[in-house]
Amino acid sequence: MAKIINIKNEVLIRVYIVGFMIALAALVIMGKAVKIQFAEGEKWRGVRDSLNIQERPIEAEPGNIFAADGSILATSLPFFDIYFDPTQASDELFDKNVDSLAHCLAKINTEFTEGGWQQILTDKRNAGKRYLKIKERVSFPVKEKIQSFPIFNKGRYKGGFIAEGRFRRDNPFRPLGNRTLGYVRKNKKVGLDGYFHKTLAGETGKRLMYRLGNDNWMPVSDLTKIEPKKGLDIVTTIDINIQDVAHNALYAAVKKSRAMYGVAIVMEVKTGAIKAIANLQKYKDEDKWGEIYNHSVASLYEPGSTYKLASIMALLEDGHIELDDIVELDSGKYEFYDELLVDSGKESATTDSTTIRHAFEISSNVGIAKLIDKYYNRNEKTAKQFIKRIKSFNLNSMTGIEIEGEGRPYVKEVNSEDDLWSGITLPWMAMGYETMITPLQLLNFYNAVANDGRMMKPYLVKEIQQEGKTLQNFPPIVTKRRIASSGTIRAVKTLLEGVVERGTAEKLKSSRYKFAAKTGTSEVNYHRLNNKISDLKHVASFAGYFPAENPIYSCIVVIKDPKVGSYYGGEVAGPVFRRIADKCFDTQPAFYNSMNAKTVNRLPTAALPHNQLGYRDDFEAILTTLDMDYMTRTKNEWSVVTSINDSLKIRRRTIPEKKVPNVVGMGLRDALYLLENKGLRVKVTGAGKVRKQSIIPGTRIRGQEIKLFLG
Repeated sequence: MAKIINIKNEVLIRVYIVGFMIALAALVIMGKAVKIQFAEGEKWRGVRDSLNIQERPIEAEPGNIFAADGSILATSLPFFDIYFDPTQASDELFDKNVDSLAHCLAKINTEFTEGGWQQILTDKRNAGKRYLKIKERVSFPVKEKIQSFPIFNKGRYKGGFIAEGRFRRDNPFRPLGNRTLGYVRKNKKVGLDGYFHKTLAGETGKRLMYRLGNDNWMPVSDLTKIEPKKGLDIVTTIDINIQDVAHNALYAAVKKSRAMYGVAIVMEVKTGAIKAIANLQKYKDEDKWGEIYNHSVASLYEPGSTYKLASIMALLEDGHIELDDIVELDSGKYEFYDELLVDSGKESATTDSTTIRHAFEISSNVGIAKLIDKYYNRNEKTAKQFIKRIKSFNLNSMTGIEIEGEGRPYVKEVNSEDDLWSGITLPWMAMGYETMITPLQLLNFYNAVANDGRMMKPYLVKEIQQEGKTLQNFPPIVTKRRIASSGTIRAVKTLLEGVVERGTAEKLKSSRYKFAAKTGTSEVNYHRLNNKISDLKHVASFAGYFPAENPIYSCIVVIKDPKVGSYYGGEVAGPVFRRIADKCFDTQPAFYNSMNAKTVNRLPTAALPHNQLGYRDDFEAILTTLDMDYMTRTKNEWSVVTSINDSLKIRRRTIPEKKVPNVVGMGLRDALYLLENKGLRVKVTGAGKVRKQSIIPGTRIRGQEIKLFLG
């Protein structure tokens, strides 16, 4: 029995211990709850609010991108996501207007019928939902229309209407220069929009917003804590008219030739300002071409014969040649270290020797390659001299254009194993192979030649503005004051003019103006294809400037892999250049001398009207039309024009009431009007102005006859 009692007591003790522990835990929990509720209440309520109420960013309106004349190239259009908080409307307002609101919503969002909308609105209200999506990405006019619907027209707090604004980039002249203007999407920044993103983006604002779950945030109020600041505007150098003709001329060429892509760039010679930049690439598996990639700035290519200009300039600068020296063409065939070089032109194939000038005009690969091989392929020192000359023309340098992703030109280093330097490197470089460059970089070189050797930095943006006020200017920048001697520049200018007058671009010359240019045709992977002619691709190019005698614009056209028709630069790319030049010549005032460009000499007093009598209003009308300065000293009907030094004055002329007036110097019409109104009979002899009258002025009028002698 005692043993049973001991076991019972032992169990009770354990129960008491457990109960005590539970009670103690309960007390601790209650104490903690009291502490959290009262002592730390503010702290933890702040944590709760920080998770559900936050300052969320408000997108700022991005700035605009303008053309040089102020035309908008890229702007930001507002659009809105529309939501509804059904819990905000009173029962009376909701019940009375829910059917009308559903009727309106069914018209702007046909996803649900009128009955369906009414059911959704009612169900969401009953469920206490506060963030019902109505329609996304609506324009400002549509947003205003929706806001006028029943219930919504009571506003945010009485009607539950919520409109969250954003901005969408729009290019009014799309697709002109679309890739150059660019865009910003997540982590991808393209073109001017990407390069000047910080300038254009503005400053985001802040607003308190309440989280409704699933990362949906609803504004706590219509007020913003920090207002967003609109982005600044940039003004480009683009001429929208030249851009238009460059785009359309290039599009016609790539479409006709079924090319992979095409490039056309127009630059202002004196400043380096880009006036047009077009890039058209064929869409994959589609018969369309569009602005997909900025090949003008980013794509490196072997330029072919347009590079021969640099080769000739190197030879001239080092004093190796004169343009009238003779070069052997060997009927257009020559072997360099087991590599046979063959000219494609018919004239080269039938010519054994000619002047260097003529070899350049007909674009003889053999002729130019032999010259470079002869003078620079002697040893390492002479080879380095050629590379040094190429670099002195800045053909190894990037331009620094305001677009990310510019390609870095490639020029081989002498005897470099990494560059695969070989015996044929120099002669092949002479004609534009074994070197890489972008279209813009090559145009920059031609532009420097047109600018008498001064190389300018190509640029696309000339100003940053805020509400029309200029905040920052970007003036032209000289990259290199002289890329070659004035004698060399003058000489190669005659070469480029000769290409158009007598050479490979002869068919393109104009009777209205002169331009200077060089054709180019390169083969892609030429040294690796062997006899697989069916796989051969070409790049057709044409670079130059116009007008030749006083260059205003330089231009380059590059078309890769033309598949239909010709693939020569003069026949594929040349017509695009010519069409651009023609349009500029037709529409640009810079190509014409102003009629009043010369200083207007002051007229001598003898050449001015003097003592001319007549009706004052007539004199004023004539002098105003002729843009002649004068002073009026009278308000009388009749007046006299006198000249003193080089000034004209209209003075008062008194006409007596009952006496014969002096009409000498008047025109016949005015004299007849005046005399006949005074009762005189008038006879006229001669022609011109009145030089004499038969009755002396001041004679009393008695209806007599007066004779007027004109002359």
